[in-house]
Amino acid sequence: MFVPFLLKAEQFSGRRKDIPLDEIIQVAKTANIHDFIQNLPQGYETNCGAKGTELSGGQKKRIAIARALLRNPKILLLDEATSALDSKSEKIVQGALDNAIQNRTSITVAHRLSTIQNADLICVLHRGKIVESGTHEQLIALNGRYCQMVQ
Repeated sequence: MFVPFLLKAEQFSGRRKDIPLDEIIQVAKTANIHDFIQNLPQGYETNCGAKGTELSGGQKKRIAIARALLRNPKILLLDEATSALDSKSEKIVQGALDNAIQNRTSITVAHRLSTIQNADLICVLHRGKIVESGTHEQLIALNGRYCQMVQ
């Protein structure tokens, strides 16, 4: 059954129905979405339209990050988490991602340099194979494929 309350507490929490509101608020803060939700007419109970039609792309992404964090995954998989965003939204979402990956392993697929440049390890793929790996600084110093993509 589809429920249009994207921010309703039980929808926000996904499968778990016993999550205390303070836990939901904590992950919303980590995902940089809590203040936005608090300013909505009914806060966490606000109807945001079918599939979140009343939300921006950046707001939807931050809610998705918060939902993922409620599961407290050991490994967080991120696929183009900052794609299709304007520069202001990208910065806010990137801040949420930086918060979300603290104390956990994350695997990030990205084309935007800003999404990965602070990673502990960057792997550059070409034709399905890893052709370079290292930190941003190490890969720039290699002056290889990564360096070419950055320039």
